[in-house]
Amino acid sequence: MKVIDWLATQFDQETKTTRRHLERLPNDKLDWRPHEKSYTAGALASHIVESLNWTTDIFTKDEVNFDPATYKPYVAASTSELLEVFEKAVADGKRVLEGVDDEAAMQPWSLKIGGRTLFERPRLDVFRDFTLSHVIHHRGQFSVYLRLLNVPVPGSYGPTADEQF
Repeated sequence: MKVIDWLATQFDQETKTTRRHLERLPNDKLDWRPHEKSYTAGALASHIVESLNWTTDIFTKDEVNFDPATYKPYVAASTSELLEVFEKAVADGKRVLEGVDDEAAMQPWSLKIGGRTLFERPRLDVFRDFTLSHVIHHRGQFSVYLRLLNVPVPGSYGPTADEQF
């Protein structure tokens, strides 16, 4: 199996699990947060969805020049909108990954902030960190939000107290 095919399989598995978490966000809890320094539930869920969009940038551009002064994060207005944007991001990601081979996946990709290079690494390495690991990390946070909201938490890699396999 090619490395990029393995990563595409991981993308598929992780997005299926992520959807099961996001669809449980109560629409009336989008503005809820567990602590004043924490994301709201809606902002955290939106950030997870937004992270999936990195897939396209990583595999279709040589670099991204991020400008913190003009960046406006996506924040869903409803759970249904969140899921609609999520489905589009997943479909776009799968389409992009289907067109990548291992050689292209090993090509360098750069992240710049305000024109200054923060790093340059192989695309597949950036995809693993910026998309897959990033989504997994924030999905873990989101599962705690669900627990604190008394919403049944779906399993990610095994059963939960709410969902037995």
